[in-house]
Amino acid sequence: MHASQGRSAGLGLALASAFAFGGSGVAAKPLIEAGLDPLHVVWLRVAGAALVMLPVAWRHRDLLRRKPALLVGFGLLAVAGVQAFYFAAISRIPVGVALLIEYLAPALVLGWVRFVQRRPVTRAAALGVVLAAGGLACVVQVWSGLTFDLGGLLLALAAACCQVGYFVLSDQGADEAEQADPLGVIAYGLLIGALVLTAVARPWSMDWGVLGGRADMDGTSVPAWLLLGWIVLIATVLAYVTGVISVRRLSPQVAGVVACLEAVIATVLAWILLGEHLGAPQIIGGAVVLVGAFIAQSSTPKAPAAGPVAGSGPGSGPGSEAAAGVGSDAVGAGSEVDALGSVSGAAGAELSAGRTAP
Repeated sequence: MHASQGRSAGLGLALASAFAFGGSGVAAKPLIEAGLDPLHVVWLRVAGAALVMLPVAWRHRDLLRRKPALLVGFGLLAVAGVQAFYFAAISRIPVGVALLIEYLAPALVLGWVRFVQRRPVTRAAALGVVLAAGGLACVVQVWSGLTFDLGGLLLALAAACCQVGYFVLSDQGADEAEQADPLGVIAYGLLIGALVLTAVARPWSMDWGVLGGRADMDGTSVPAWLLLGWIVLIATVLAYVTGVISVRRLSPQVAGVVACLEAVIATVLAWILLGEHLGAPQIIGGAVVLVGAFIAQSSTPKAPAAGPVAGSGPGSGPGSEAAAGVGSDAVGAGSEVDALGSVSGAAGAELSAGRTAP
């Protein structure tokens, strides 16, 4: 009975995390269109969330001594890289398209397994890659000569590449006796990301007056500070925390399936709130991208004892779940990392666990 209740609660938290992450781009795009630079929006998001998570960072300050490489890599790739590229992408292409491109990350992780780790992948995993690539071709309408901004597409692809780094880092050290607490890794990832973005975004040059004004959401005037509050508290802090708790209650496979809803939620919210209407081929293509991502996720291996074929079984066990944090905004992208985290565990690297989002 208690197990069933815990699973139901986990599903509810995973859905809340997916909704929170999926709404980040919808809240950020009006601020960008109101005059804020995408990098400044990213800095406001990360710095605000870092301040909120500061007590958690202080509680886990031993991580600075134990896992410095993990924290730096996590802050650079999973926080600063994913979100900066994703927000830059949505300033040029629709939110739903940018997030769908980020969902090529599962296929890219399999590329890491095949060409970097030099381990074979199963036919099911390869099928997921093919479906994701084919669906993406429909989303960007390649037959019409890339009607979407090519620069925006490349920025979204860069966000997906940073998501790969997030996946690879997220499960490192899952089998260690003294694991890094995911909440601590998230807190320090946000702090390090905020420091990096401060040097890159130069917030002292930001037009702070925009935050005191209003932003337009498809004809509706909304206070800019309200959108920023949503991005910091809901789309970052709440999304990360609910994601961490949910993946501890669910299997990696279930968490990965729920995380796939982020792209759907983002697309629907952008349709309703921003008026970003996608055509039928793009909707079908987006569905195919999600199916391909799901197949790629469900085909990832367990952490191997004797080097099994990549993609030959379900995701890793409780060690992987405890190691995972929260996702992506993307930037990008919810608890799907847990379904993929075991890929990095197979590499035998020396970093520890954690997660964030675009």
